[in-house]
Amino acid sequence: MDIGLLSVSMGVYSTRRIAQEAEKRGHYIELVDHTKCSVKLGATTPKIYLNEEDITNEFDAIIPRIGNKVTRHGAAVVREFELNGVFTTVKSLSILKARNKVKTLQIMSRCGVPVPETLFSINPNNIESQIALLGGTPVIIKLQEGTQGLGVILAETEKSAKSIIDTFYKMDTSILIQKFIKESNGEDIRIFIVGNKIVASMKRTSEAGEFRSNVHRGASVQAIEPTAYECKIALRAVKQLDLGVAGVDLIRSKNGPLLIEVNASPGLEGIESATGVNVAKKIIEYVEKNAFKRRK
Repeated sequence: MDIGLLSVSMGVYSTRRIAQEAEKRGHYIELVDHTKCSVKLGATTPKIYLNEEDITNEFDAIIPRIGNKVTRHGAAVVREFELNGVFTTVKSLSILKARNKVKTLQIMSRCGVPVPETLFSINPNNIESQIALLGGTPVIIKLQEGTQGLGVILAETEKSAKSIIDTFYKMDTSILIQKFIKESNGEDIRIFIVGNKIVASMKRTSEAGEFRSNVHRGASVQAIEPTAYECKIALRAVKQLDLGVAGVDLIRSKNGPLLIEVNASPGLEGIESATGVNVAKKIIEYVEKNAFKRRK
């Protein structure tokens, strides 16, 4: 099978591992830097170019690893492959939904998945009231589109929260404000799902003095067995977003597990090192089960 791996570099652990497993299983896999891709419409049938090379019909399947800074462009490239009948492990619309935290939380809230108390607004004139609606400080302030813990701020006092929120509003930056779940204690759970099946799970614990439990922020990791309810939440979330590959992040509160994020391009390094599960192989097996060879 010919597979296009949409990523910016083979130097990225997740990209490299997926390529290694594809090659082990006898597939041709090519790095496609989606930031260097162009889509041409009109005059002729739509075409996808990597620099000057026409790659419209080069692949039987694609595996998108779309970075936060180029979400919309990356999703548009994925969409063009979809329209051309190429199987993708993550659909373009799903990428857009999962990348926007507010959109994800709205969908989750509507389908009964528990989430932290969250507020989003653009009104700079009643910040005190917004904080009060969440029970007061401390609060978590997040960019609506962020990843790896970037754009996530803990405001411990009302004064600091007002200053941060006001600054974001005046910069016309979309944010959300969340109730701080103290008892989560700098820990969260990452449940990795491939093809509607849970393949691995880990707990991430932040470094001392750091409330964000992302591996890229220095968190330690260990394999865990999530509860049946946590598994149910994760699987429901992925189904609602229609994701073939995803990392679902939960925290444990005194009122039960709460979903904080669904990642459409989850990293493999932490989960593979913590659990010993060959997640990259699971992704390639998922492609094998769902894609078909378009060229002979």
